[in-house]
Amino acid sequence: MAAGGSIAGTEPPETAAHPATAEPSGRRHQKEATRRRVIAAARELFDTVGYPGATIREIARRAGVSVGSVFTTFASKGEILSEVMRERLDDLYAELDRVVPHLRGPTADRLRTMFAIHFNFESARTRLFLSHIAAAYDWTLPPTARPYGRTPRLQEIVKECLAKGVEQGDVDPAADLQEINDLLMAAYAWTYRLAVSQNADAKAMTEVMDRQIGLIADGFRPR
Repeated sequence: MAAGGSIAGTEPPETAAHPATAEPSGRRHQKEATRRRVIAAARELFDTVGYPGATIREIARRAGVSVGSVFTTFASKGEILSEVMRERLDDLYAELDRVVPHLRGPTADRLRTMFAIHFNFESARTRLFLSHIAAAYDWTLPPTARPYGRTPRLQEIVKECLAKGVEQGDVDPAADLQEINDLLMAAYAWTYRLAVSQNADAKAMTEVMDRQIGLIADGFRPR
């Protein structure tokens, strides 16, 4: 018998060693159910009244939970939006991962195809994506929030495309790929103003973005 009353060579059950840290499964299920209801309610609210107009109180009311329950699950409204978009963008990234490896041709054309996929995807919930952009200018967001511009996977995909362009010779090796990426991200977000001012659809915004990509490509071509 080892010291402490356990049999030598065995470990006591984790729940016995740490009874206070084991969360009951029923509570975990309840927290997850609350999380799912909050995300679903927030998704519809952001898509209806936008990011500034959505309040935690209204999100809680639509989710059928208390305001306290919302704050127990999420640190802020911005974090809720980040989670809404993370789940949504997973589908977009899966589509890009499927298509991008098969793209051929000049870098500018490959970028045009990639952003066309973006516009077609987001056009189903344009106002929700505009909420995502709006949150990028909320200076009160906590570090846990991931608004537009702090989505590293999207930037990785674009920079991989640009790096391939360096290899195939139509992107200047001396070009700053992060700077090009920033220009493309800014052009993409700015093009969405047309959805507000002109009720532009995915096709119209893609045509504008195509021209902007052409202008940016003129700057990164080898001299």
